[in-house]
Order: sequence, then structure tokens, then C-alpha cells
Amino acid sequence: MNFEKTAPKTVPETARALGISRHTVRAWIAQRRIGYLKLGRSVRIPQAEIERILRESAVPAEPRRRAAGNHSRTA
Repeated sequence: MNFEKTAPKTVPETARALGISRHTVRAWIAQRRIGYLKLGRSVRIPQAEIERILRESAVPAEPRRRAAGNHSRTA
């Protein structure tokens, strides 16, 4: 197992991984929307929490429907 991939992330690293601001990550920590580790004064977010947020935020794609009147015709 690669420790760098599983090591808890800092707030800026988490923000980059999720594509959100550091402020949002800190707000989520304050609201307890994301789990974290408190190591002295340092805050770290476990990789499992980042993956959970991504999993829960995913919106599945729907099959594309053909637009009405947009039928292929052969001449």
C-alpha cells in the first residue's frame, strides 16, 4: 500500500482534491460535514473522507434521448 496515497491530507490538499476552496473545507469541518483528524493544532482529512464526499456527490448520467424531429433520413 502506498502511504502517500492513503496519508491524511491537509486542508489545502483536500480543497485541491475536491475542487473547492480551503474556506469551504474549513466550513465543512466546523459543520462536521467532513470527518477530520486533529493532531495538536494541525487538521488532517483522511483519504477515505475525501473519497466519501466524491462518492456521495456523484450524479449518475442519464441515457441520452433523441430530440423529437431529429431523425436521420436517407435520400
